[in-house]
Amino acid sequence: MTQKSILITGCSSGIGYDAAHTLAKRGWRVFATCRAQSDCDRLIGEGLESFPLDYEDEASIKSAVAETLKRTGGTLDALYNNGAYGIPGLVQDVPRDAFRAIFEANLFGYFDLINQLLPTMLAQGHGRVINCSSVLGIGALRARGAYNATKFAMEGLTDTLRMELRAQPIDIILIEPGPITTDIRKKSQPHFERWIDWKNSPRKSYYEKAFMPRLYAQAGDPDPGELPPSAVTKKLIHALESRRPRPRYYVTIPTHVVGVLKRLLTTRALDRILSRL
Repeated sequence: MTQKSILITGCSSGIGYDAAHTLAKRGWRVFATCRAQSDCDRLIGEGLESFPLDYEDEASIKSAVAETLKRTGGTLDALYNNGAYGIPGLVQDVPRDAFRAIFEANLFGYFDLINQLLPTMLAQGHGRVINCSSVLGIGALRARGAYNATKFAMEGLTDTLRMELRAQPIDIILIEPGPITTDIRKKSQPHFERWIDWKNSPRKSYYEKAFMPRLYAQAGDPDPGELPPSAVTKKLIHALESRRPRPRYYVTIPTHVVGVLKRLLTTRALDRILSRL
């Protein structure tokens, strides 16, 4: 049986790291990409094939695609778009350039990469594209507006692409994790510090009393319903290896709950619940 291949982004830690190692152990040929060369070198030392891919750099995406197809001889069975980051802060305090930056990384890069690999998948007659969304692509939370927006947009573009390719042998799939044990909060801190002028915000007291203690809290008790990255990988394996994968995979209980509440409640009622979180 021919070894199947997959390109995964955002493999330096968390969800992507777990997926890369787990799939490699299952016999997949994994191309585990990261933004930084130092992280790629670390993964190579752990036995993975790795090279840089930075969603915000068009040349980096093109180079990673070329490197992938060079190593496989021009084929690729699957793509798992996973890398992303957050810019915490109230919408009224997020500057325009911050929105540009996060959309480049969390959305535009995803679909640039997809569009560069689709011709290969269409020519070979099969392929699976899995985009890692979020519970925040289903329901919005305060002070996460920039991230919410990229995930809502991803849901819409992924649904559109799935319908457009309905007659083609390509599966377009969303995974919506919810609270997962990762470093995303810690990795969001530099982006908050770069972009959010909270000291001059009309909501300065909110940042001081409620927002920053949570953002900078030391690792402690997990969030309600939080699961390890392996829970996402389990859904990924089904999306990749089942004969008829689902269009969507909810991972955590909070994701299931928000999905149900959005269908059952009025917008005002859902706002009351989610604004408490």
